[in-house]
Amino acid sequence: MSETAATSSKLWDLANPTRFVALVDRFVPWLALLSAIVLAAGLGLAFAAPEDYQQGITVRIMYIHVPFAWLSMMCYSIMALSSLGTLVWRHPLADVSVKSAAPIGAVFTLLALATGSIWGKPMWGTWWVWDARLTSVFVLFLMYLGIIALTRALDDPGKSARAAAIVTLVGFINIPIIKFSVDWWNTLHQPASVIRLDGPTIHSSMLWPLLICAVGFSLVFFTLHLMAMRTEIWRRRVSAMRKIAAREAGR
Repeated sequence: MSETAATSSKLWDLANPTRFVALVDRFVPWLALLSAIVLAAGLGLAFAAPEDYQQGITVRIMYIHVPFAWLSMMCYSIMALSSLGTLVWRHPLADVSVKSAAPIGAVFTLLALATGSIWGKPMWGTWWVWDARLTSVFVLFLMYLGIIALTRALDDPGKSARAAAIVTLVGFINIPIIKFSVDWWNTLHQPASVIRLDGPTIHSSMLWPLLICAVGFSLVFFTLHLMAMRTEIWRRRVSAMRKIAAREAGR
């Protein structure tokens, strides 16, 4: 067996729900601890970072708003990859990943919208404007809610998984729209200042706390996602056992 085939076989073995749950049981406590340490360090550095010469102390909202916004898109991107796993590779855990990630992504998107509004009020003089960036992020939140509803609307898990996967992949077109909306249209939202071809425009005294906060919140997301996937696997097992017990009782 080639090295590539052996690696693929090992990854497929990890996709076995029983082995996946066992791996999560061992891995999640350490991941949660690492998340807490990195996030605490990031927030500590954020409070110690200098104030902005224009925005003053309100710039500190950036250290949570920007990670929330990044994670709202990253979570949906993970769901899109998982949807490909459902439709193309029939991966055993792909639809579990989509169903588990959707509520987490919805929360991060809502937090991005809320913190953005709080930040926007003193900066823009208004809580909300229907510009391209804010509107596309709001559409992302609605898409999360729609996928959550869809995964719970159908009794057949297979049909539900395929329908959610198709909707997720179609909706992925909104992610590049969110990313490049400030470049394609004249919006009130400021342009990208971290991920740029010519390098970040934020001073290192603010950039490093922001990046550490982003890593910390990302670790929190992966912790929650793995825990939610484990819970969903157990829920499905309990549901299957109840159906078997009901059939046995009906004989």
